[in-house]
Amino acid sequence: MSFEELKEYVAAHGQEHLLKYWPELSDNEREQLASEIKKLDLSEMNEIFRRAMDATKVIMEKLDDDLKPIPQTHYESVPGLTKSKIEEYENIGFNEIANGKVGVLLLAGGQATRLGFGHPKGMYDVGLPSHKTLFQIQAERILRVQQMAEERTGKAGKITWYIMTSEHTKAPTAEFFKNHSYFGLNEEDIVYFEQGRLPCFDFDGKIILDEKYHLSSAPDGNGGIYRALKNQGILDDFVNRGVEHLHAHSVDNILIKVADPVFIGYCKSKNADCAAKVVQKSSPSEAVGVVCRVNGYYKVVEYSELTDEAAERRNPDGKLTFSAGNICNHYFSSEFLSKICDFETKIKLHVAKKKIPFVDENGVRQKPSDSNGIKMEKFIFDVFEFAKNFICLEVARDVEFSALKNADSAKKDCPSTAKEDLLRLHRKYIREAGGVVEDNIEVEISPLLSYGGENLKDLVENEVFTISPFHLKSLSESATNGVNGNH
Repeated sequence: MSFEELKEYVAAHGQEHLLKYWPELSDNEREQLASEIKKLDLSEMNEIFRRAMDATKVIMEKLDDDLKPIPQTHYESVPGLTKSKIEEYENIGFNEIANGKVGVLLLAGGQATRLGFGHPKGMYDVGLPSHKTLFQIQAERILRVQQMAEERTGKAGKITWYIMTSEHTKAPTAEFFKNHSYFGLNEEDIVYFEQGRLPCFDFDGKIILDEKYHLSSAPDGNGGIYRALKNQGILDDFVNRGVEHLHAHSVDNILIKVADPVFIGYCKSKNADCAAKVVQKSSPSEAVGVVCRVNGYYKVVEYSELTDEAAERRNPDGKLTFSAGNICNHYFSSEFLSKICDFETKIKLHVAKKKIPFVDENGVRQKPSDSNGIKMEKFIFDVFEFAKNFICLEVARDVEFSALKNADSAKKDCPSTAKEDLLRLHRKYIREAGGVVEDNIEVEISPLLSYGGENLKDLVENEVFTISPFHLKSLSESATNGVNGNH
């Protein structure tokens, strides 16, 4: 594209200001700017801006009349299931894993800036006795659940791990896995792909220049996953590998049951195309979105969008009516994911007014003190409304959910709480297997030894744990890196 063609292209879409500083740019800078502009479909970007603005104009109507909880026919709770029902779902799940039909979609685009870490969040170590990172814990859970599926079915299957990174986390993530020998997984079973970005606009729909030769942009949110799956050939990879079930979750839940066979089995048995794991809200005012129905469609309604009356409403049994707290833990059939790309342009855009650095009239980069533009993002759950068969599985918070969002100073959803929640769960598993452990003892159970409390009885029954910190490992781990107080 010549400069004249470039000029015509931006002018045709009302973005001619992007070339304002062209005469001042070096050849390299011109090349960078031209390449950034050419990568954008400007008519689509203008349309996205228009849609985003229209979405913000829709005044939040009082949702109460249209708001309904998830019907009981579409909702089950693991703590309320019989042992035989859990086993039934688990067996279905193990069978799908053994047949290579299960994949995991890991949302790992975030840099742990709030943690003051500056690296991909999956590389974070919350200070467990083993000092394992989030990536290692999740990799080892995949290894263990594959092993359990083989023990249960007699067939060795593999789980494909699809890791959504971002522009800044892709290279360090791939390098981290390589340097750690993929934590025992096969390299070919790990597929990285990249979350997209969207330009930042001023309030008049003009794309902001971050530098004279560089457009301002921001990640398109975890809902950008659908476009990325299509554009980067991941949907084709599902077909090539025969992957039919995808477990999608964010990297920062230290208790995540990766590729949970119970969840997979529940979804397959109900023929679901889309599902969410939820936890019961701890109180009416807990700042968590709730999964419910609005005008007959399944949605996540943000805490701020619920009226006090709706948030506090209770059923005759005293349970909150809108209690299904969303924890970014979802199931998708691969068939649904390939269809959803057709709805991509209908997915809601969430707009945030931000202070965005920009190049002013005089060509000087400024950092504004007030909001001067918008960043747009999509959320992964905004496709629920397009599902033909959507279901929910409630799980126990203390077993499956502890988020790592903040630095320790926040005292909530931080490294200390994540570490303590995991160790508390592991003490519970030891007690259930007949071991004795006081609350002040730090005992960590390796995921290679036990995925969810199984496989411990022979090791811990009647044992009294007094050494702290203590790392209970599988035999293979103990052989490779020394026994750490192992029994």
